[in-house]
Amino acid sequence: MLGKFFQKPTQENGDRVPPGQHLAKGFPVLTYGTAPKISIEEWEFRVWGLAKPTVLTWADFMSLPQHEFTADFHCVTRWSKLDVKWTGIKVTDFMNLIEVEPAAVHVMQHCYGGYTTNLPLTDFVLEANFFAFQLFGEPLPREHGGPMRLVIPHLYAWKSSKWINGLEFLDTEEMGFWERNGYHRRGEPWAEERYSNS
Repeated sequence: MLGKFFQKPTQENGDRVPPGQHLAKGFPVLTYGTAPKISIEEWEFRVWGLAKPTVLTWADFMSLPQHEFTADFHCVTRWSKLDVKWTGIKVTDFMNLIEVEPAAVHVMQHCYGGYTTNLPLTDFVLEANFFAFQLFGEPLPREHGGPMRLVIPHLYAWKSSKWINGLEFLDTEEMGFWERNGYHRRGEPWAEERYSNS
């Protein structure tokens, strides 16, 4: 398996690969359950909790500045892919569209299909984070979270939720799907924060 689908980091890129990771030769697809199918015409994005309730359409998102991003991608299942090229919208630009109460310190990502995952607001509102709608110059494939996913490059990929359709702002930490099922509450790759006992 290692030689066919994965390889060990080289001396040139070893400093970009967190401990315990191998480099993927392709871009593996790992999903809990089946991939929902959502058209951009029916797609919508809700904001609630400690924020002004808001519903955004695809057109609302596309009206925001769009950027090209190149980021390394690290999966908790011990593979990494370097230099993944995305097109998307910065989280910091998105935050200018909504009103969040000062008491909010955590955010729960909600997705089509019922998946959830949590983030401290300090991990969410960063210039490097973005909502992606293209992958390598093509519309984001359904299996990779299309039509839109969140990408949080500094954490393991389960924090970069596929098929995202809402954010719930919270004043306390709540656990999402994988966090309730044994995964680490934060998921920092360089610290190997894979599971709740790590």
